[in-house]
Amino acid sequence: MATSAQIAGKPTPGARPALRGRLRSALLRWFDTADTETAAAGAGQVDWWRAAPFVAVHLACLGVLWVGVSATALGVAAALYVVRMFAITAFYHRYFAHRTFRTSRALQFTFALIGASSVQRGPLWWAAHHRRHHQHADTALDPHSPRLQGFLWSHVGWFLTAEGFRTDWQRIPDLARYPELRWLDRYDIVVPVALATLLFVAGWLLERYAPGLRTSGAQLLVWGFFVSTVVLFHVTVTINSLAHRFGSRRFATRDDSRNNLLLALLTFGEGWHNNHHFFPGSARQGFRWWELDLTYYGLRAMAALGLVQELRPVPARVRRAMER
Repeated sequence: MATSAQIAGKPTPGARPALRGRLRSALLRWFDTADTETAAAGAGQVDWWRAAPFVAVHLACLGVLWVGVSATALGVAAALYVVRMFAITAFYHRYFAHRTFRTSRALQFTFALIGASSVQRGPLWWAAHHRRHHQHADTALDPHSPRLQGFLWSHVGWFLTAEGFRTDWQRIPDLARYPELRWLDRYDIVVPVALATLLFVAGWLLERYAPGLRTSGAQLLVWGFFVSTVVLFHVTVTINSLAHRFGSRRFATRDDSRNNLLLALLTFGEGWHNNHHFFPGSARQGFRWWELDLTYYGLRAMAALGLVQELRPVPARVRRAMER
């Protein structure tokens, strides 16, 4: 029989420890994602406690109203966008998810570290989710299909669900054997916090010793980390949302992937998405000479320096298919 306290809606003594335990577990997952594997949440529901840091990064961009702007801050923000976008497109995507070239373990970790600073989680998580997307693109098992779930969900909603936070280890046995990559995945907040701290300290030092640059610790933090990171994230995920809605279709793939020049420019070549879905095994996504693919050009430069090897080309059968 229900007690008077339960009928009145008051928490029972046993309910308070349970609530505190759930709250403690949610807070722990901000710093250690290991508990994410057992986190309880309904399918397709946003885990708002776990998503709170992501929301906070967006709100922190409002800091531009207080810190102002300078050429130094804009330059740092732009440079971090370029470097981290290349880490995401060349390594998180074309290397970790699709294994389209080879590199050393040291360089693998270096770019995994840079990619992790983008607040797009660890390289193992990223590769596992992307491999699932390719296997089930624009079907009910695709985590972010705009055809089935709409723009907002495909753009960001899926990223904040309990299921979206988990890493599917069965999809990445080739990568899970590296303990340093597993560490980056488990403690995915460490590198972004380190970058934010470094920017603040650098800005403080510049304000003190190079006042002519007209920047400060708070300004470099807001522009270099928060604004740059938010722009980087939303440009990256347009490939999930917009590149499955707008553009041309050279190949009749089973999904809705499209080629989009504007997105290709913003994402350093990822916008040639229909090309990529037709043949994801190539290190090059701009299949035609005029399809600008800055990531591929960067990889070619690294190959010339001996930093990466065996860039997988667009095969002859794909080139013949383009000529039909």
